[in-house]
Amino acid sequence: MVRTIITGAAGRMGMRLVALTQDIPGLQLSGAVEVKGHPAVGKDAGEVAQIGRVNIPITDDLRTCLSQSDVVIDFTAPSSCLANLQQIVTEGKAMVIGTTGFSDHELAQLKTFALKIPCVFSPNMSVGINVLLSTVGKIARSLGEQYNIEVIEAHHNKKKDAPSGTALKLAEALAEGMEWDLKEVGVYVRHGITGERKIREIGMQTIRAGDIVGDHTILLGGPGERIEITHRAHTRDTFAQGALRAAEWVAQKPPGLYSMADVLDLS
Repeated sequence: MVRTIITGAAGRMGMRLVALTQDIPGLQLSGAVEVKGHPAVGKDAGEVAQIGRVNIPITDDLRTCLSQSDVVIDFTAPSSCLANLQQIVTEGKAMVIGTTGFSDHELAQLKTFALKIPCVFSPNMSVGINVLLSTVGKIARSLGEQYNIEVIEAHHNKKKDAPSGTALKLAEALAEGMEWDLKEVGVYVRHGITGERKIREIGMQTIRAGDIVGDHTILLGGPGERIEITHRAHTRDTFAQGALRAAEWVAQKPPGLYSMADVLDLS
């Protein structure tokens, strides 16, 4: 039985993680955490997730439940995630990170600390997206530079970071397949008279509207034809189930920074 803490337990993802943990025989909810001052602190995590009491109160101090746990699943914010990670490293526990929006500096910090424990880090825990990540580079390479590459992503109007972490990972996979450097070929804003599109360019388009859970489309446009590959998440349970699968997997692994490709044996 893998004893699991959910941080960000009153958030959209956190509530679904709390709920779905109850349905997985190999996992046990052992803690639920929110930031100091959050109105859910002190309340039962199950009642907050609208599944009834689970007898796990939401706390604002991760340390109080770490000793009784094996793995922490974190869907919070970059600053909170890094603070949690440092505490988890001190206790030598495993971690699954689905938080997005890290700056380059924060990402470097994350990688330094995460190598000290068993840690899965992925901006998208969906099985479908991770299969896509493992194949899009090969597709782009096979088509060649005659095909222009665009990545279009759409999310709900509450999402704070743009482009999404998943869109960036897709763009990185495409750039790697073409042997390009995304920092040199990524284009994130087009406005006004931009001139002709460069051959070596990956365009990134962002949509924020309504309650869209997460849509990602890769468009490869060539002479006389185009290919569009779209992944649509219909529910956050898609991501939550992937994160829980990762938690079961990483709890048995030695220290190291892993991805969902490792969890799904796609590497």
